[in-house]
Amino acid sequence: MIVDCAVYEQGKRRAGGLSLDQAGEACRADGGFVWLGVVEPSAEEFGEIAREFGLHELAVEDAVKAHQRPKVELFGETLFVVVKTVTHPSPSPAGVHAIEIGELLLFVDPDFIITVRHGQGELGSVRDRVERRPDLLAHGTGVVLYAILDHVVDGYGDVAQTIDGEVQAVEREVFSAERSNPAEQIYKLEREVLDLYRAVVPLLEAVDEIDEGRFETIPGELHDYFRDVHDHLQRVTGRVTGFRELLGSALQANLTQVSVRQNEDMRKISAWVAIAAVPTMVAGIYGMNFDHMPELHWRYGYYTVIFLIAMVCFALYRRFKRVGWL
Repeated sequence: MIVDCAVYEQGKRRAGGLSLDQAGEACRADGGFVWLGVVEPSAEEFGEIAREFGLHELAVEDAVKAHQRPKVELFGETLFVVVKTVTHPSPSPAGVHAIEIGELLLFVDPDFIITVRHGQGELGSVRDRVERRPDLLAHGTGVVLYAILDHVVDGYGDVAQTIDGEVQAVEREVFSAERSNPAEQIYKLEREVLDLYRAVVPLLEAVDEIDEGRFETIPGELHDYFRDVHDHLQRVTGRVTGFRELLGSALQANLTQVSVRQNEDMRKISAWVAIAAVPTMVAGIYGMNFDHMPELHWRYGYYTVIFLIAMVCFALYRRFKRVGWL
């Protein structure tokens, strides 16, 4: 359950690991803070952590059950932040694309920061990066929150870049000469974009609250860093909104293309039916077997009828070709 637990003093990590009891004692000491990482804890397991660090029961319930909307809430001096992580794995052999949604629930206090992860969203690289910046880490737990948000938002940008390539591929397919129908692929892309939208837009509101300095847990020196995260989120939000509009237009264009192709097919079928109707009509007339049909006894009657049928069919073909039905 516990991935990593460490004490940071004056921007540096104290050597050695910590048990849960030792972490609780360390966070109550002056001059440092504890960073505790947890993965998909059960209610009983996280209950021990909640008692040790004095976490609010409502926030604890959200952390255990997950499936929360991105948000930021304040419980006493502890800031509770919910973040959705988004990754875009490689497509399966069947060509199925689907982004994977994870969830991070963060308890940020001047004396500790607890990260609870559900699903995708490992933070090992974030911890390594922060530990290489003792000048920033000396500002406390707010730096860890910034680093996590920055890492998550960078992931949004990578996923948006991948989806951008998929949207362009769908657009090329819609307007290609091939008689394909990418409606299903467009629908799947719309689902991906909607999932990304649900992760990005609510977080934009939460980061905006942090950026405005509403929480004393975040020192004023870090507001510029959170403003940078906010700017990146705005850019991603703009791209996601553009994707939704492009996919809506692509779906409408695809439906139009399908309708046009069906009309073309119907015109071609109608033209060939009209041409085939000429010999069918003539054959029907001469198949009535009347006794008094003088042309049946002409020496060149057969050749004359065949010639007339061919001429009429050719004239119809030329006419349909000229008007674009064939």
